[in-house]
Amino acid sequence: MLRSMFAAISGLRNHQTMMDVVGNNIANVNTTGFKGSNIVFSEVLSQTIRGAGAASANGGGSNPTQVGLGSRVSAITSSFSQGALQRTNRSTDFAIQGDGFFALDQGGERLYTRSGSFSVDALGRLVSQDGGLVQGWQAKAGQVITTGPVGQIVIPVGDLIPPQRTGVINVGGNLPSDADVGTTVVAAVDVFDGQGSPVNLRFEFTKTGIDAWDVAARYVDSSGVLQPTPPAAAQAITNGSLTFGADGSLTSSSSLTLPAGFLPGFGSDPVAIALGAVDEPNHLSQYGKLTSVAVLDQDGQSAGSLQGFSVSQDGLLVGSYTNGRTRPIGQLAITNFANPEGMEKAGGSTNYRATVNSGLPQMGVPGSGGRGFIAGGTLEMSNVDLAQEFTNLIIAQRGFQANSRVVTTSDEMLQEVVNLKR
Repeated sequence: MLRSMFAAISGLRNHQTMMDVVGNNIANVNTTGFKGSNIVFSEVLSQTIRGAGAASANGGGSNPTQVGLGSRVSAITSSFSQGALQRTNRSTDFAIQGDGFFALDQGGERLYTRSGSFSVDALGRLVSQDGGLVQGWQAKAGQVITTGPVGQIVIPVGDLIPPQRTGVINVGGNLPSDADVGTTVVAAVDVFDGQGSPVNLRFEFTKTGIDAWDVAARYVDSSGVLQPTPPAAAQAITNGSLTFGADGSLTSSSSLTLPAGFLPGFGSDPVAIALGAVDEPNHLSQYGKLTSVAVLDQDGQSAGSLQGFSVSQDGLLVGSYTNGRTRPIGQLAITNFANPEGMEKAGGSTNYRATVNSGLPQMGVPGSGGRGFIAGGTLEMSNVDLAQEFTNLIIAQRGFQANSRVVTTSDEMLQEVVNLKR
């Protein structure tokens, strides 16, 4: 008689634990990166009333007779299924699409999380909302080496890219073949000296004969005056006499040189001018009436300061600078485990630590080795299914009621036994 009462009491206790699990899941339905938990019940030891009997030639065997002694909580497991992604447009919000965890250094302890709601502290370090230092690889001179040990990621606020003197200018497009002799076509571009100051450089293409052009150069000085001042001749360019074939392709050299000492701030360094080979796109040509000659690009730049950053799918943090350039500033690390359900929660519902049953942390670049990709400006929401949780709520309530009814029924039966003696 008492066995049923104690079994029911264990059921009451276990269903109360189930209510705790369901209540925690519902409470964290809007917690970023939260992973819902599931409870698993199992039967406790059974009391054997009669053991199994072996079959013989004269009689059949008998099955064992056992009475269970109640239930127990066998496991409370976390579900690491993907949560929905929500766009936030914050540059320090990251979500993992797929498997893996962000690695944090929390007071010297290595923790892991799916919550990518990060921020930048006063020292420029990328940190979690609990102050954990986000782990990865810091870029040095614009290069990220992911084979070394991981460390904190620092967003170099106020970082400067040094200027770069223009060394190569690429010119392409088309010169009109039907232009009159003496026609001049101008292409201009801002080039940069050794201190990153812009100098407006102008190329003058002058037709000198059939399928023949000369190219020379002028620049605008700090006073806004064109140098050499017209009508003085422009600066001659080495290999600047251009000839074209009957098919409009360039037959003279496609590599020109602006002599050293011509541009202020360039010192004794010449500037190379590339017109492109015939088989290259945007090479210089001479067709019909079309005039489209232009400077395609140049390799110089002014100094620039960091004004923002973004993250790629593979976790590379790329800084954007005021001079229009970009360069890597860091690389996020993602960690996966052979058995993520073997991790234990630490320091909040979204932080985990490795255990002996989770397997060793496998840290690497997002998108490699089974690790997920990174979505920038996005957060992963809780994976709690409210419909399922409310169903579990009903199951827990009815299970608790049923076990309480077993207690009251057992009590009534005991009362009947007591009443046998009146």
